[in-house]
Amino acid sequence: MQNIRAFFVIVSAIAVLAMAALLTASLTVAFVGILAVLSLGRALSARLKPVPVRAKASKREMRVWNDGRGTIIDL
Repeated sequence: MQNIRAFFVIVSAIAVLAMAALLTASLTVAFVGILAVLSLGRALSARLKPVPVRAKASKREMRVWNDGRGTIIDL
């Protein structure tokens, strides 16, 4: 009787571990699938709608002054 009880405990423990491993594997596959769909959608949306390039004006302005000997233009 003791051997039969131990056998059922071992078999049920193996079944629980197998179910946990299956659940973990299925959640991993689902997570990878969701990430793949999101990255594919982001890549396609970036390709269809390019980001505009913003031109920046130079921060230094052209300075023009006269020092008495002539006009100086500093670019």
